[in-house]
Amino acid sequence: MSKKVLGRGLDALISASAANRAVEGTTAVGVAEDHAVVELAVGDIGPNPFQPRTRFDDEGLKELAESIKVSGVLQPVLVRRVADEDYQLVAGERRLRAAHLAGLTKIPAIVRTYDDRQMMELSIIENIQRENLNPIDEAKAYHALIERVGLTHDQVSERVGKQRSSITNSLRLLTLPPEVMDMVSRGTLTAGHARALLGLESNGDQLATARYVVGKGFSVRRTEALVRRKLRKVHTRPAKGAKLDGLGEWETKLQQRFSTHVAITPGRKGGKVEFEFYGQEDLERLLESWGVL
Repeated sequence: MSKKVLGRGLDALISASAANRAVEGTTAVGVAEDHAVVELAVGDIGPNPFQPRTRFDDEGLKELAESIKVSGVLQPVLVRRVADEDYQLVAGERRLRAAHLAGLTKIPAIVRTYDDRQMMELSIIENIQRENLNPIDEAKAYHALIERVGLTHDQVSERVGKQRSSITNSLRLLTLPPEVMDMVSRGTLTAGHARALLGLESNGDQLATARYVVGKGFSVRRTEALVRRKLRKVHTRPAKGAKLDGLGEWETKLQQRFSTHVAITPGRKGGKVEFEFYGQEDLERLLESWGVL
């Protein structure tokens, strides 16, 4: 069972006990201050430089903006002061963006004093705790907690209330090719699809298989079966001597270019280049790309 540490969202961030847990080993300056809500000009609040979320649902923001027009902003945003009349957002970017869309000039806010490390950790954890980050943004958030805040995998697990193995598996998604990570970010592939692709040995093969899976609309289970078949074929292929220099890189480039598995096998006086296809339609796609059809 997952451990629950911080509770949920902004309520956890503005309570003294939760904030102290979130920045263990540091002085949470401002946590004990008055929790009074103030009205700030929307234009005076700058973006959070540590925001882990890279994608926002436009339709969801429009719906929130319509709700704000009717009922106002029900939960204040959390900010820190960076100058006499300027502030920087800590938590609540969807509310701030929706307030802009709704045409509000002011928004309710709670002002706290955080250093960069505290702000980074709190903003990342707040987003993770809301459980609506896409899998890649979530993995990047864990990576930031480890690389930029200096937490261990165990400490990240304790902060966000998830098993250490979940953190490790999430971080593995960042080893996928950028195009595959983008598919996962956009929801074209699920995290389950992505984890199946991690079993393939090269980025080129991962990308080619991802494109094929998306094109065919494969489920996670069918994707796992496809990966197992590909691995069996690779591991049962007889050895034909050492590869020439650069063949692995050329295979990867061909796989990325033609979206399929490619194997270059050298022989005594030459060799062969093998392109895999997965049905009549896929073969015709390859033939068209070669100018044969």
